[in-house]
Amino acid sequence: MQAGDPVVGTSMGVGGAQSRSEDEESLGVKDLKRTATQAFGSGVPKRRSSSRSIKRKKFDDELVESSLVKSSSRVKGPPVMEPVRCSGSEPSSSEKKKVTKSGATLTPSLTMVLNPAPLTKRVKKSKQPLHITKDLGRWKPTDDLLLINAVLQTTDLTSVHLGVKFSCRFTLREIKERWYALLYDPVISKLAWQAMRQLHPEAIAAIQSKALFSQAEEALLAKIGSTSQPKLDVFQELLSKHPNVFHPSRSPKSLLVHWQLLKQYYLLDDQSVQPLPKGDQVLNFSDAEQMVDDVKLKDSRDEVLEHELMISDRHQKREIRQLEQELPRWQVLVDSITGMSMPDFDNQTLAALRGRMVRYLMRSREITLGRATKDKQIDVDLSLEGPAWKISRKQGIIKLKNNGDFFIANEGRRPIYIDGRPVLSGNKWKLNNNSVVEIAGLRFVFLINLDLISLIKAEAAKMTQQ
Repeated sequence: MQAGDPVVGTSMGVGGAQSRSEDEESLGVKDLKRTATQAFGSGVPKRRSSSRSIKRKKFDDELVESSLVKSSSRVKGPPVMEPVRCSGSEPSSSEKKKVTKSGATLTPSLTMVLNPAPLTKRVKKSKQPLHITKDLGRWKPTDDLLLINAVLQTTDLTSVHLGVKFSCRFTLREIKERWYALLYDPVISKLAWQAMRQLHPEAIAAIQSKALFSQAEEALLAKIGSTSQPKLDVFQELLSKHPNVFHPSRSPKSLLVHWQLLKQYYLLDDQSVQPLPKGDQVLNFSDAEQMVDDVKLKDSRDEVLEHELMISDRHQKREIRQLEQELPRWQVLVDSITGMSMPDFDNQTLAALRGRMVRYLMRSREITLGRATKDKQIDVDLSLEGPAWKISRKQGIIKLKNNGDFFIANEGRRPIYIDGRPVLSGNKWKLNNNSVVEIAGLRFVFLINLDLISLIKAEAAKMTQQ
């Protein structure tokens, strides 16, 4: 038995090794099953939620932190699952079969765990082509309605391009492309139809009233003679007789306006345009003027109107004469109330400075204005007119020049106002007849002896000639 002891020990060791390998394999299978159930949640997929933050502008410190987070996330890699290795001798054939069976059953789950299926991303809906959105932006529903009405009336896109006023200046090519898009493009036609249905009824009526006239409508209007003066009743009767020819939005007034346009451009049936003269001679303005009949241009005299104009002219002339006769009476009344009557100048008075209380006569070519004191005497003492404590002792000088013009120079501290215009210290200003001079609240009227000044100007002119 001693010789057999090692055999028993070896057999027991082999049996223990096999049992350990089986336990380890069973533990590995359980771990794999646990990972598979954790990954798939017993066949029920969990609801995914986005972990992305709302995009907004970041500050400098946030930019630094985000860069650090990104660098740390890049270091981390996907978890690697190593296969379970059993210690000891190789497994038996029966154990290999068990492992292969379990491996076959768990192979899909392992592949799914290691290489998960790519998640389906949300695919954004592709936007419409650029040309469609561009056309929808330029072409308004009112333009589409105008285009449809005009084509139905004229059946000619060239006349539509020339006669219809759209919101934009579309070219003939753009109008053709839009018309074909409305006919054959289901997307554009559907959007245009929905937009036109949302228009207000008044806007639709206004657009329909601008519809072009068809050739059949113009043919019926051209039959009305150019010499006649049709009224609205004639066009109303025309509408009632031919309701299928005229557009539903036509009114007698619109027909009258269009008939007048046809008449203006000589498009009626009984009108004819004179052809140009053949040959080298071209009709000029003088030849056309000779062809005009002057008798036709003269208006017929309206005797009733001329009689009324003559009577009104007489009344107006009579009122003018009465006012001219009453003018001197009013002038005397105004002068007596305001005291503004012209003074009687003698041969020595050049001008006068008249105030409310006192009148100063200017009998020399230069006089001084101001406030008289014991030490200093001046020509015109303004203190006699009123309170003059604000006036300088020598406020200004009035001087007559050789050409007959009067000038006032300000030599005081306060400004002198001539007809409301201030004359500052050191400046001068021209005085005219009836100029208003205001000094420190005292007002005066400067009056000129025009007869004497005219004589002085004549003498000055003679002296210059000599």
